[in-house]
Amino acid sequence: MKLQRKNRLRALSLGAVAVSGALALTACGSDDTGKKTTDGSSSSTSASSIKCDGAKGQLLADGSSAQKNAIDAWVKSFSQACGVQINYKGGGSGAGVTAFTQGQVAFAGSDSALKPEEVTASKKVCSGGQGIDLPMVGGPIAVGFNVPGVDNLVLDAPTLAKIFDSKITNWNDPAIKKLNPSAKLPDLKIQPFHRSDESGTTDNFTKYLIATTPDNWKYSGGKAWQAKGGQSAPQSAGVAQQVKQTSGAIGYFELSYVSDGIKPVSIDTGASKPVAPSTESATADIAAAKVVGTGKDLSLQLDYKTKAEGAYPITLVTYEIVCDKGNKADSLPATKAFLRYIASEDGQKALSGIDYAPVPAEIIAKVRTTIEGLS
Repeated sequence: MKLQRKNRLRALSLGAVAVSGALALTACGSDDTGKKTTDGSSSSTSASSIKCDGAKGQLLADGSSAQKNAIDAWVKSFSQACGVQINYKGGGSGAGVTAFTQGQVAFAGSDSALKPEEVTASKKVCSGGQGIDLPMVGGPIAVGFNVPGVDNLVLDAPTLAKIFDSKITNWNDPAIKKLNPSAKLPDLKIQPFHRSDESGTTDNFTKYLIATTPDNWKYSGGKAWQAKGGQSAPQSAGVAQQVKQTSGAIGYFELSYVSDGIKPVSIDTGASKPVAPSTESATADIAAAKVVGTGKDLSLQLDYKTKAEGAYPITLVTYEIVCDKGNKADSLPATKAFLRYIASEDGQKALSGIDYAPVPAEIIAKVRTTIEGLS
């Protein structure tokens, strides 16, 4: 089974390279690991099912590296159907929001909703409108580890907080032993890795720690890492690469970056069994999300403190950020067509095959309606 999976991913990777070369889809600052950019079903989306509606030219976009693998899969299908070149840099949520508020991109991806000051800044580039958040990609934030001789690891919020705040520094610490009584934990230094760039993944990971163990995580949170100690790397791919090549390492990144050499931590949430990160366990948590945005903004509130059976608590939702009004006339048709496709049933179906969670039906229906009203 494992060999078949590797062969399938190798074939898809070669196919993706050929397509990207033909379309000249550059991705400066790409966060792509080359792990898996699509699966058999998503790559074969029928061109007739994608409505191009006058889309042409090229689109520039930047933002969340967590959704980079999803964007790559979507771009492949959309570009084949409509001939539009899309350059999504994947430089991180902070870079994406900055590029959007400076009018450098048609849309941005962010794992955190726009802050009030960012909405204000967006009004300068959205003539007569403002930037809005459209939830498009869900998924778990995996905590990946590389500890020789350990294949399964359970951690809880207090222990995670102490590890990433350099309060627990060795893998055979009593707190880790208590959660893993049958594991052969080595006398090995813990090497925690965090993001060096401003990241919505960091924001959501620390929101989980703040919500669940405030006594052990006394930082205010946000896109920039605040705790002392540890080591850093840029974007999800950079953190994953460091964990993969460093004995004793642990880090956080979107599930699609978990690969050979990295194993995911299961989280003790207080439910009857620890929960591993997966599309299904993330969907169980995201399904309880509430829309808290106003007007056309559809930002969500996630439940980081869930104890529901089978619900993974460290999740994120990536938003596509776009002007509700005042989009540039030359890029609006392509922007709407691309967003319409990725919010469609076909676009959302593609996610589950590449370790992402589709947005719940009730919420994605609102997203589709909002996209049609963009101007």
